Amino acid sequence: MKFHRFFFSFIILCFLILSLFVLCKRFSFKNSSGLYIIPTRYQIIFEFIFKGAMGLVKDNVNSLTAQYFFPLVATLFLFLLCSNLFGLVPYSYTITSHLIVTFALSLYLFIGINIICFKKNKLQSFGLFLPDGTGTALAFLLVPIEFISYIFKPISLSIRLFANMMAGHTLLKVIAGFSWTLVAVGNFIFVLMHLVPTLILIPLFFLESAVAVIQSFVFTVLICIYINDALNLH
Repeated sequence: MKFHRFFFSFIILCFLILSLFVLCKRFSFKNSSGLYIIPTRYQIIFEFIFKGAMGLVKDNVNSLTAQYFFPLVATLFLFLLCSNLFGLVPYSYTITSHLIVTFALSLYLFIGINIICFKKNKLQSFGLFLPDGTGTALAFLLVPIEFISYIFKPISLSIRLFANMMAGHTLLKVIAGFSWTLVAVGNFIFVLMHLVPTLILIPLFFLESAVAVIQSFVFTVLICIYINDALNLH
């Protein structure tokens, strides 16, 4: 992974996300009092992002303080969605198709969730590794298993996103490269043959777009579930 490509892609993504919020804020609020009664197109986008992120928080975080995590969830989902979809643009760079990026993101979020857990529950946080109703003899077996399962959460989270993004985007690039190679040969027969992989690219592109959205959603939902477990010790 070349650092300069990652850096410029990251800057472009941040600029796009900030621009989206600035446009939504600029054209969604008529003044400091509130939104338009008849929503503008930007207000519809703003409300869609707000309701979607708030719905994820309320559905998966069973706590009176669930709304406090709305900024995190909204920003995380929008960043992942833009990162995944940005990689479908020709000559672009898919940030989330690299394990080091997804693992770093998962690890930072996991550490933050554990800090919240210990801040709220203190020593009772260790109850995550011992299910209710477990006998003393069985605890010696279950605690190590639960502990290993717990520390592997950020690993599985990062691998799931990385593997799906890398596999799908790589497949698209391989087929597109094969189609371009057939055209570059210059032979009339090969030029006609390139239509086959080109036509295959169309449904694959829409499929990969759906995967990009779904993986962003799955990653965000799992983070919400981990936050709920940290707050309620489930």
